[in-house]
Amino acid sequence: MDQTKLLSRLLPTVLFIVFVAFVLFLLPRVEAITLDYIGGMFARSVTSEMFVGSLRSFAAYLFPVLKIIFWMSLVIAIVRLLTMVILATVLRSVAQSEIVSLTRTVVSVLIYITAFFVIFQSHFPNVELAAIFTGSTIVGIVVGLALQDTLGNFFSGVALQADHPFQVGDVISVSNRATGVVESVTWRGIKIRTFQDKLVIISNSVVGKEVIEVAPKDNLNARLVFFNTEYGFSPSRTAKLVREAVRNVPNVSGLKRPIVRVRNLGDNGLDWEVKYWCEDYRRHNDTDALIRQTIWYLFNRERINFAFPTRTVHVENPTPATAQDELFERSSEIIAAVPIFLPLSEGDLELLAANAENRVFAPGEVIVEQGRSGGSMFIVTQGTVRIEHSDGAEKHILARLSAGDFFGEMSLLTGEKRSASVVADDETQVTEIRKKVLAPILKKDPSLAERIAEIVEKRRGELSAIEDQHHERASSGKQSVLRSLRQFFGLEK
Repeated sequence: MDQTKLLSRLLPTVLFIVFVAFVLFLLPRVEAITLDYIGGMFARSVTSEMFVGSLRSFAAYLFPVLKIIFWMSLVIAIVRLLTMVILATVLRSVAQSEIVSLTRTVVSVLIYITAFFVIFQSHFPNVELAAIFTGSTIVGIVVGLALQDTLGNFFSGVALQADHPFQVGDVISVSNRATGVVESVTWRGIKIRTFQDKLVIISNSVVGKEVIEVAPKDNLNARLVFFNTEYGFSPSRTAKLVREAVRNVPNVSGLKRPIVRVRNLGDNGLDWEVKYWCEDYRRHNDTDALIRQTIWYLFNRERINFAFPTRTVHVENPTPATAQDELFERSSEIIAAVPIFLPLSEGDLELLAANAENRVFAPGEVIVEQGRSGGSMFIVTQGTVRIEHSDGAEKHILARLSAGDFFGEMSLLTGEKRSASVVADDETQVTEIRKKVLAPILKKDPSLAERIAEIVEKRRGELSAIEDQHHERASSGKQSVLRSLRQFFGLEK
């Protein structure tokens, strides 16, 4: 198919070359016949000697000019033919690059000028072309000064095309002039689409003098996000929590582990920085904002405070008693509605409600991760979540839960690893119940374990149809829920 296209492009040029060569072959004969005819006109006394002389002089200049025109046409056609053949064979892989186009144009112009000098001198040896061009030196100087910027852009463009410091699609920052995505690179200048969706055009002569920062599109480029905390919180725990939260943010590469470190011991608290690697650097502004949002939600539910300036008076009004009572009553109602807690007494439910923790998660944030160990369960109090199960690179959404639904009960009761990931669909609030809260209740009345185990077995049977669609569960060789529960909480049989 490519050879057919090449032949279709070459055929008109080849036919033109054959035609011009045939004309050049005939011109000397036509010239001789014409001059003989003009000489015969005077011999036959058809007209005056002066007219015949003028006609003969005109013919003597006309045919050399025609030869020069046809010879130049032949040279141009041959150069174009060779260019097409070379680009289609030797330089096929780079035929569309700007540097090849510039080189082809420059070489072609040099060949045309040289050919013109040779052909012209061969037909008019008495005409001094050097004197003609020397007389136009002043004009050349004027033209050169007028084209100074254009020539500067041209040669700077040649240098850029030869070095390839950046390509279309890369994010570059040209000093303080512009930052954005490269849309095109030509011999005149570069076009940059800024992150405000504006188009900035910078000439190559300017780019050649500036410091350029390049973030290649096919590279993992690092970013830094800053935050701070008060001195009263553990640095190691803060670093671990932030690192795990940032790792699950979209556009953060999973090939390199995010780095969370203390940047400075500030006047008001610890100054931190998060170093992460972008999969698509063109979206780094959105990713930075999402990381800051994720850190805020993380600090909110882990009760980690940002550092405030020392000269700022930060007054917190205590929650009124009525609001606390309403929150406690609401938590009691939510926990009492969970089926596995039906065997508990009012006092036990109040104890769970008093020690339960309310947490808030951002949209898209992972609440629990598949395969991780856990010792708590969650009740959705506001918003919605989705349950995802991963089979290698594929993810399957098993279900969606809303306010009043719960998950993670097997990790709370038996210490099993999380069988699936749970991700917040929108801003979601959950109530978390940990093992240390439930343990005193079960140790006080071990018979509760049997009743809770029966409810959990029943719930397992209801959910087995959904789980069997994505992974097999073997019933043989596994401990019963009751036995796992007793072992996890250290209850006597």
